[in-house]
Amino acid sequence: MVGLAATLLTYTLSFAEAFASFSAEVPWLIAIAMFLAQAIRKTGLGKRLSYLFISFFGSSTLGMTYSLVFSEFLLSPMIPSVAARSGGIVLPLVRSMSEACGSQPNDGTARKLGAYLMATCFHTSAVSSAMFLTANHPNPLSAQLAAATIDKARSDLKALGKPQYGEGMTLFAMAVTIALWIGAEHFHYGVVTAALAGLSILLVSKVITWEECLGYQSAWNTMTWFAVLIAMATQLKKLGVIGVFSSEVATAVSTLGWGWQPSFVILVLVYFYSHYFFASNIAHVSAMYSAFLAVAIATGAPPMFAALVFAFFSNIQGTLTQYGMSHAPMYFGQDYVPLERWLLLGFLVSVVNITVWLTVGGFWWKFLGLW
Repeated sequence: MVGLAATLLTYTLSFAEAFASFSAEVPWLIAIAMFLAQAIRKTGLGKRLSYLFISFFGSSTLGMTYSLVFSEFLLSPMIPSVAARSGGIVLPLVRSMSEACGSQPNDGTARKLGAYLMATCFHTSAVSSAMFLTANHPNPLSAQLAAATIDKARSDLKALGKPQYGEGMTLFAMAVTIALWIGAEHFHYGVVTAALAGLSILLVSKVITWEECLGYQSAWNTMTWFAVLIAMATQLKKLGVIGVFSSEVATAVSTLGWGWQPSFVILVLVYFYSHYFFASNIAHVSAMYSAFLAVAIATGAPPMFAALVFAFFSNIQGTLTQYGMSHAPMYFGQDYVPLERWLLLGFLVSVVNITVWLTVGGFWWKFLGLW
């Protein structure tokens, strides 16, 4: 809010420009998806689904994690919005499974399971967004911890009894929302419209109340700071800052006179880590993709190879920060992973991703004849 006020007081942004992102789809989708997730937790549907997941896949922490990652992977071809897919569908399950295993965000048990599931599911969602395929290398928690929860999960599932009215309505609302998300692109309506339809079902059926939505501080807080970040990042491009930056990098690389391989690596790294200044993959691509691709080709990089690498990295770079992708604020807002650890994980995972994609991926692309 201080940053927003500063842009207004210095006439850097007009009032309309500063608050333009509050009418954008992504912040509202984030808030509504968090309301839907709250209903899943409130009605007990999340607990029931979690116990089912643990019963089937809970012989190890790795098994539970893969079940969640694979579920998100299967939805990838059908739901083009990662916020809707990972934040609206997978995240409520992650939160409920963490709680079912005794892992809460603020009582010292966050790293018992929840922090691991949150971080892993968030980072792998970026991979499925880039390739529609999971390439996960998780670090499982203690298998003994997961194994100990299986029998308890089965007994707790039985103790829940038959599904209640609230769970049934929530399941119906989520089914409607998912169906509408799948058809959003075909029928030309926004993903927020689909989320509003699901929320409306919950409100009309009184599964959750508007007062509860108003009291859900985390959703409104996340929506507010993310909308402000989008506005500021958008203005970086509009004011020419990103254009000047891209031009200077392009000129510097072009004048080095190196071969296309080292020049390409420099361009890829600068493109990737400049995402710290963006709150949207789409904004980053629209601002820098064409310029960096043109320079890469001019230095001798094979056009198809360069185009694909920049496209892949345009997805996985989103995991650098808590605002780098549309669903990042939703995972971060669960409070399982502190900010400093979130940023550290983002950087460390980025090093692993870049290394794997440019080495193993490089050999694979060579085999395919892309370079």
